[in-house]
Amino acid sequence: MTKPPFYLYIERTQPADNMARFYALSIEPSLFGKPSLVRRWGRIGTTGREKIHLFESEAEAITLFLAVARRKRKRGYAPRSEQSSRIASAYSLA
Repeated sequence: MTKPPFYLYIERTQPADNMARFYALSIEPSLFGKPSLVRRWGRIGTTGREKIHLFESEAEAITLFLAVARRKRKRGYAPRSEQSSRIASAYSLA
């Protein structure tokens, strides 16, 4: 399967609205060796939810990976920064 890892972890925090969310994407092999896109999301500090998409080709998985990442970035999700680390600590979630 893929030599470079496909993994993305992004957060969206707005303390005024008591919002502290995360979204993680990764392309991983399924039990049968086919590519799958694993999506995890929820409140920072929780296990959250998970959805797995199975594909026949890695190109299909990468296409969905990029599309979901693009949508989340438009909604305000961004890579974890020092500021979000402090916010998570303020929520006692880090």
